[in-house]
Amino acid sequence: MLRRFLVFFFTFIFLLTSFALAEDLHFSVEDEVDINDLGMIVEEETVREKKDSDGAYLMTVTCTGDFTIGGDNYHHKDLFTPELKKHDDDINFVMQNVRNLFLDDDLTILNFEGTLTDTKFVPNKKKENEFLFNITPSAVSVLSDNGVEAVSLANNHVFDHGTEGFTDTKLALDGAGVIYSTSAQPGIYSYKDQIQVAMLSYLCIDRYGSSFKRHHEEEEFTEEFLQYDTFEEAVQADIRKAQDAYDVVIVSFHWGNEKSYSPTDNQIRLGHLAVDAGADLVIGHHPHRIQPIECYKGKYICYSLGNFCFAGHNKPSDMSSIIFQARFRVKETSVTFKDFRIVPIRISSKKDQNDFIPFIFDNGHETDAIRTVLTDSNNTKNLPDAVTDIPLEFK
Repeated sequence: MLRRFLVFFFTFIFLLTSFALAEDLHFSVEDEVDINDLGMIVEEETVREKKDSDGAYLMTVTCTGDFTIGGDNYHHKDLFTPELKKHDDDINFVMQNVRNLFLDDDLTILNFEGTLTDTKFVPNKKKENEFLFNITPSAVSVLSDNGVEAVSLANNHVFDHGTEGFTDTKLALDGAGVIYSTSAQPGIYSYKDQIQVAMLSYLCIDRYGSSFKRHHEEEEFTEEFLQYDTFEEAVQADIRKAQDAYDVVIVSFHWGNEKSYSPTDNQIRLGHLAVDAGADLVIGHHPHRIQPIECYKGKYICYSLGNFCFAGHNKPSDMSSIIFQARFRVKETSVTFKDFRIVPIRISSKKDQNDFIPFIFDNGHETDAIRTVLTDSNNTKNLPDAVTDIPLEFK
């Protein structure tokens, strides 16, 4: 805080002196700097300069679960648009409680589960689905305006409106400068021009073993990926390749059973395989519920981060969830994991209804209940390395 004040103070004095000098010399200052804007600039600079005691930079990575906005025009189920209109059509309303958290980190990754498209086309195989999601491409600003640098597009809703909807979504993200990853394309984030973080993402729920080859028509896999006999072998090969080329590898899996608080055998097996192949962090989503965190061979696996913002229900039976934050020490070109914490949330600012505005809990009984779910013996029974001490703050 003192450092920020000093930077602000001396910058202010410098500008006052410069303006006075300019007037004495009859210079004109065309682009005036508002003092409030200056404070924001100083703040932006200082929040990024987090260092450890030995001078190593601390790169903070924030991960959330399912982010689902928009409506379902095909089934005429749209809970989101009426809520959006209450906020004068300002899409940023959903991020009002978490924006500062996302701006204060270095890399925010969420699972974008839906489409950014205006097309109304629905593939035949999607017409029987309970939910379909889309929102106009300009809504991508909810990501770029609120500190979300990257998204996973490997989930069971990115093709709700076919290949056209998927392509529109990628184009919108590209236009907004938001990094995305799919089963066929890793996302790459550069930190201070010193290291690169590779993000790999996979939809897994019906693709274990050789069954993944039945989905090649959706263009989610490269020809190289399809050459492997099993999904697991192909994923491991991807991770090894990324581990050789990049400094940090973060793998997102869309897996597990909906409304389950414990991981399946397939989740555990694939999570371990990912770490064995070189993943530095594994993030899971799809169950719409939180699941335990495991420290396997010194690497963390978050089996499910639950929902983050979910427009599919106005009264979900469980609105509790978490945001996961990890810190990595970066010294020159060396990167090591430092620590993690969870940020307990409710996916709504209201207790009795979902208004799609994630709300951060203070320490209290809600936070205690979330930590209890994460460490409950029934949920961790197949995880000998489950984390039982869940920190709310960094070390």
